[in-house]
Amino acid sequence: MPTIRRLPEHLVNRIAAGEVVERPASALKELVENAIDAGSTQITVRLSAGGLDLIEVTDDGCGMVPDQIALALERHATSKLPDEHIELVATLGFRGEALPSIGSVARLTIESRPHESEEGWKRVVDHGIVTVDSPAALPPGTRIRVEDLFGKVPARRKFLRSARSEYAACQDVVRRLAMARPDIGFVLEHDGRRAIAVQPREELASRVARLVARELADDGVLIDAERGSARLTGVAGLPTYNRGVADHQYLFVNGRPVKDRLLVGAVRGAYSDMLARDRHAVLALFLDIPPEEVDVNVHPAKTEVRFRDPAFIRGFLVGALRHALESSGQRSAQPASAAAMGMWQVEPVAAPAPSLGSLFAREYAPSSSSSPARSEFRPAADRVSETGAAWRSYEEQVMAQPSGRAEPASEAADEALKYPLGVARGQVAETYIVAEAADGLVIVDQHAAHERLVLERLKAAGAEDAMSRSQALLLPEVVELGEAACDALEEKIADLAQFGLALERFGPGAMLVRAVPSVLGKSDVHALVRDVADDLAKNGDALLLGEKLELVLATMACHGSVRAGRSLSVAEMNALLREMERTPRSGQCNHGRPTWVKLAHQDIEKLFGRK
Repeated sequence: MPTIRRLPEHLVNRIAAGEVVERPASALKELVENAIDAGSTQITVRLSAGGLDLIEVTDDGCGMVPDQIALALERHATSKLPDEHIELVATLGFRGEALPSIGSVARLTIESRPHESEEGWKRVVDHGIVTVDSPAALPPGTRIRVEDLFGKVPARRKFLRSARSEYAACQDVVRRLAMARPDIGFVLEHDGRRAIAVQPREELASRVARLVARELADDGVLIDAERGSARLTGVAGLPTYNRGVADHQYLFVNGRPVKDRLLVGAVRGAYSDMLARDRHAVLALFLDIPPEEVDVNVHPAKTEVRFRDPAFIRGFLVGALRHALESSGQRSAQPASAAAMGMWQVEPVAAPAPSLGSLFAREYAPSSSSSPARSEFRPAADRVSETGAAWRSYEEQVMAQPSGRAEPASEAADEALKYPLGVARGQVAETYIVAEAADGLVIVDQHAAHERLVLERLKAAGAEDAMSRSQALLLPEVVELGEAACDALEEKIADLAQFGLALERFGPGAMLVRAVPSVLGKSDVHALVRDVADDLAKNGDALLLGEKLELVLATMACHGSVRAGRSLSVAEMNALLREMERTPRSGQCNHGRPTWVKLAHQDIEKLFGRK
C-alpha cells in the first residue's frame, strides 16, 4: 500500500510556483501589485532579456523591517487580510504565495527600509535557500530583484518564449497596472532603454490615451455612469476607430486588471450594430462595485472574477457604453492630416490642360511633306497668335465647365456657420456629397450615411419588437445537443421566447424547436440552436440571437438606403446632412466604416503650398 507523506517545503513551493509564476510577466505582475498595495507613489521597473535574466522593481512604499521580510517569504503570509474577511478584500494581492513561489524558482533579492527607520535590510533567497541576510543601504521603500528565473528548473525554462515575446508580455502588465492607477508614476526600462514613463497624479483619460493609443484623445468618448452601487468610468473608442484583434480592450474591476468573458461579451453587445464581426473596439473600462458583489479568489493569477449578479453587470455595461456612443452624435474617427491629404491626391478624371511647351512643340513639329532634317519655320507673331487661340479654345471647352457649386457663393459663409456638416455644394461620382462647412470641406458617403439613418429609424419605430414575432414550424424539429448545453438552453427558454425562438426540453440530450423568429426566414434551425447554445456556454447570456436579429435589421437598412450611383438634388443632399446631425452614431455606418471625412482649411492650404 503506498505511504502518504508530507511533501518537502521546497517541493510545495515549486508546485505553487507553477500556478503563480508561469513566465516573467507573471512574476512582474505580482511584484508591481505588491508595490501598489504598499502605498507607493512612484514605481520603477527594470528588465533584462525580457525578464528572463533580470526583473527589478523599486518603489517608495511603506517598506519592511527584517522580521517582516523573513515572514513575507513564508507561504500564505500576508498583511492584506487583517480581519480574515476574504470576501471583502480591497487590495490587489492577498494570497501570500507570490514571494515564496518566486524565491523557489529564481534568485530573489529583497531590500527594504521603512520611512521611519535609518537602516535598511537585505535578504537573498537562491532557489529556496537563504544565502544573505544582512543590513543594506537604500532610500525608504523596497527594491526586489529576480534573477535567473527557472535557472534550476530547465524543464520550465525551455518552454518559455523568446526574450522579445516575454518582454511584450511584461510591457502589457505594466501598461495595464499603470492605467489602473493614474495616481502613481510608472517607469519601465528594458535593457537600458526607457519604454514607459508616466507621471503621478495624471487624469485617467490622458493616462489611457498615452498608454493605449494617442488617437483615443480625439477619437474616444469619456464614460462616467452609475447605477445603484456600481460605477463605470473610462474611455471608449468610436466605432470607426477599431482593430482587427481584441488586444486593445483593457478591462478593470475595482482597480484590478481582469480578462472576463462576461465583460468581453458586454463590450461586443454594445458595439454589435456598429462594428463588423471581425473588427474589435479599442477601449479601457473601469468598473467599481462593492467587494462583496464580486469574487476575486477564483484563480491564483487573480485575473478571473465572478459576479454575484452577472445580468445586472452586463446590462449596466451595455447601457452605459451605448449611451456614451450615442452622445458622440455624428462624430467619426478622422484620418490624420497627412493621410487625409494623400487620400485626395489621385489621378484627375478630366484631361489635363495642354502646356504652353506642348503647344510650341506642335508648332515646331516636322511637317509630313518636309524632310526629317528640316522643320517648317513661321513668323513669331503667327506662332504667338495661334498659341493664344489654342489656349482660349481649351478654356472654352474644358475650363468653362460647371464648377460643381450647387448654390451661390455668397450664401456659403452664412449657411456653413449654421450646421456642423455644412451645406451641400455638389456631388462627386454620384456617390459622395461635397459640403462646405465653416471650418473646412466635408465629404459624405451617401450610401453609408443613409444606411445608418435607416437603421436608427427602424429601431426607433419598434422594428425590433416586430421582429420578435415567431413563425411556427410545420413540423417541430429535434436538435440533439450535450446535456450541459440542453440545461443551459432550458434555463433561458423564457428569454429566448421573447426573441421568437420557442424551445422545449426533449429528453436529457435534445431540444424540441417549435418556432423560430419570423425574420430569419428559412434558416438552418439546427445551426441556429447550436450557435445559441455555444454562445450561452461562452458568455452566459443569449447574445448571439440578438445579434442575428440586429444583423437582419442592418440588412433591411442596407437595402432601404440610398444607393451609390444615384444622383441627388441639392435639397435631398442637405436633408441627408441635417438628419445626420440629428441622429446619434451617424458618424459610422452599420459596419463600422466612417460616413464622412473632413479636410480642414489648413489641410487644403497645405495641399496648394499656401502654408
